[in-house]
Amino acid sequence: MINPSRTTIPRGVFERFSQPVPAKTATTRKEKPSLFKTVFTLPIIFYALLLIALPILYVFFLSFLRSDNYGGYLYEFNLENYGEILDSTYLSIFLKSAVIGLATTAICLAISYPFAIFLRGKSERKRNFIMKLIMVPFLTNSLIRTYGLITLLRKNGVINSTLLNLGLIGAPLNLMYNNLGILIGMVYTLLPFMLLPVCSAVSKVDQNLLDAASDLGAGKVQKFFKVYLPLTLQGAFNGSLMVFTPAIGYFFIADVLGGGKAMIIGNLVKNQFLTARNWPLGAALSILLLVITFLLVKLYKKIGGNLDELGGG
Repeated sequence: MINPSRTTIPRGVFERFSQPVPAKTATTRKEKPSLFKTVFTLPIIFYALLLIALPILYVFFLSFLRSDNYGGYLYEFNLENYGEILDSTYLSIFLKSAVIGLATTAICLAISYPFAIFLRGKSERKRNFIMKLIMVPFLTNSLIRTYGLITLLRKNGVINSTLLNLGLIGAPLNLMYNNLGILIGMVYTLLPFMLLPVCSAVSKVDQNLLDAASDLGAGKVQKFFKVYLPLTLQGAFNGSLMVFTPAIGYFFIADVLGGGKAMIIGNLVKNQFLTARNWPLGAALSILLLVITFLLVKLYKKIGGNLDELGGG
């Protein structure tokens, strides 16, 4: 018999077994791109280079040139265009654009959350039907729908005529050719971009959490702030990014419903190219818009956002 108390373990055993086991390195073989992938990828690469990358590079190059005051430009490289952007006149337009963009985003959020919670309580068939009703009008061109809003918002339009006939107002409301008209147009045009991600996020909230909140005595407001809001912030930020970014650049809404009296960054860029014929300054303003968009996307990724989820996917 072997006496356990007198059993000796050879030296080096502990050292040998205490060494970390080297992980097996899997030899990954690089897959050669198939002819099928190459054939169908090249047109996309060509499209991106020809219609996206090259125009952006051209605009960036143009922003460092000097205008000749006759609709052309001189090949004199300088930073005057970027310095001119810092003028107080342009800064006030940037500030107004930011205010309109933030107000549009806030209103779209305020509309989207109650609608998403309402939609959550419906059956899948009803949810799909309601979402189709919302999306069908937006298959029409945005400019055409913006002109259609004139019928509703003008002084003798549907809204003012109805309110006057009901005796709710004594004089027509100024719903157009001001900042209010721009805000209404922005909200109407960009609301679906907020609805989709918010509705998607709200639909994924676990019902057990809502039931537990109800059992603990939480009301509708408490459930929203304690359950819905924390769990759907990702979707809310998705929608906010997709609303704020175009809201500062949709110049046609400001032209049609603002009457040219209110200007945002998009109008400023358009006017520099088409009216003032100062292409270098317009190019510098365009680069500024690209930088703002890039910073917003970086902020979105910084807080953990996934670009594949933009749009409520």
